[in-house]
Amino acid sequence: MLQLLRKWWKYLTAKGEARFNERADPKVQLEQAIRESQEQHRRLKEQAANVIANQKQTELRLNRVLEDLEKVNANARQALLMAADAEKAGDTKRAAELSTAAESFADRMINLEREVEDLKTLHFQATQAADQAKAAVQQNATALQQRLSERQKLLSQLDQAKMQEQMNTAMASLSETVGQDVPTLEEVRQKIELRYSRARGMAELTETSVESRMLEVEQASRNVEAQTRLAELRSQLGLPPASEPSSLESPSSSSSSSSSSSPSSAPGAGAEQPSAEPGSPTG
Repeated sequence: MLQLLRKWWKYLTAKGEARFNERADPKVQLEQAIRESQEQHRRLKEQAANVIANQKQTELRLNRVLEDLEKVNANARQALLMAADAEKAGDTKRAAELSTAAESFADRMINLEREVEDLKTLHFQATQAADQAKAAVQQNATALQQRLSERQKLLSQLDQAKMQEQMNTAMASLSETVGQDVPTLEEVRQKIELRYSRARGMAELTETSVESRMLEVEQASRNVEAQTRLAELRSQLGLPPASEPSSLESPSSSSSSSSSSSPSSAPGAGAEQPSAEPGSPTG
């Protein structure tokens, strides 16, 4: 039962992580990764600083012990010299005291020499650790710089991906045949073409209707009356009929010839009318 619960918990955890990664914003995740890298670099620098500080402290202690060793060595030499002078002077007691002091300085010098050797070993190890820490900080700084430059590249690619997705969405909406919230371009085109076709059909019906034919006949009658009135005015003014009246009358004669039933009678009527019209204005 416990093993089943563990499996179920791991499954739910993996499912939650997958859903979270699917819905998470890559830009925010990228910023989180960069901040984590910067935090790691900061902690590494602090550790490296502690290692370097230890090396510096060891170096200071070594220098201080070396100074003490030089002083103790000098004091031991001085005590030996003073003991030798007292012994020459016959002051055995003072010579013994100075010899005892010289032995104490010698013991102190031995201890200092051991401490110097230990500090030299520690200083060597601390120096190596400090060098490694400096190299690690330098390598991590280079890697962090690469991550920062890669972040700019990834952000640019992310912006391009978003723009491409928007373009794909726009092209898909244009290519769709049925719109959801708003009509598509194809639907609007079909609507306009249907309206245009209906308007053209109504225009054709209007052109072929009886009313339009009647208007055409009335207009032709007005034109004939206008030509007749112009002929009367020319006759009253004594103006000879020029070629213009014949050209104006030719359409009417052609229409009358086309409306007549027999084609042989139309030329004869046309021949008599010109002979009668020139005689009237001249008489």
